Amino acid sequence: MRYSFIGALATVVAISGCARFDHIGKPPSFTPANETREHSAMLSPGLPLRVEAPTPTEAASLWSGARQSLLGDRRAIQQGDILTVVIEIDEEAEISNATDRSRSGSESLGIPELFGLPQRIDRNLPDGASLADSVSINSNSSSSGDGSVKRNEKLTLRVAATIVDVLPNGVLAISGSQELRVNFEMRELLVSGYVRPEDISRQNEITYDKIATARVSYGGRGQITDVQQPRLGQQVLDAVLPY
Repeated sequence: MRYSFIGALATVVAISGCARFDHIGKPPSFTPANETREHSAMLSPGLPLRVEAPTPTEAASLWSGARQSLLGDRRAIQQGDILTVVIEIDEEAEISNATDRSRSGSESLGIPELFGLPQRIDRNLPDGASLADSVSINSNSSSSGDGSVKRNEKLTLRVAATIVDVLPNGVLAISGSQELRVNFEMRELLVSGYVRPEDISRQNEITYDKIATARVSYGGRGQITDVQQPRLGQQVLDAVLPY
């Protein structure tokens, strides 16, 4: 049992460290382009578009409405098409609140005369003790709180995304990725979500605020990122130790 636990722990450590072992002594490796969802979507054409036959007037015209023509609509519309996602986030939020509360109370109970019993009992009590003031309770409580939240985010990015699926209601599922390697550090940008064809501009662009279920990730991996992250053992101890 002991050896099996040690073997399982060693396996977890090895799997977790594979990402770091990739760039020991060399820059991080790029993700193979042929293993992405975008590549799979481009290989599968999906359902064919419904194209109406041109009328005799359109067939004889020099200006055609087809997508390949000069005046045609070249916006992404089917699986495998590419569009540009514009991410411009400039948000700032500030919340501040304060709470102050206090309460005081006093209760007193005495039985100086109850059929003469207090007087008889007082004779047998120690000096200074009396039932005249049997019970006396005083309480005082106070609480105060102060909290504030301040956040400022700014991000400006542009990334090409691919339509990976067309849902039955016409909504387009998009997914895009971008990797930029500078020296020994890899910067990664991932975006995915669902968009409506009518929200895509004539420039074949869409802003991030029109993407439903938007998932935007901007991070990196490499030697600098490894130094900034706690080691695996420290992360395990932080999650297990109660103090």
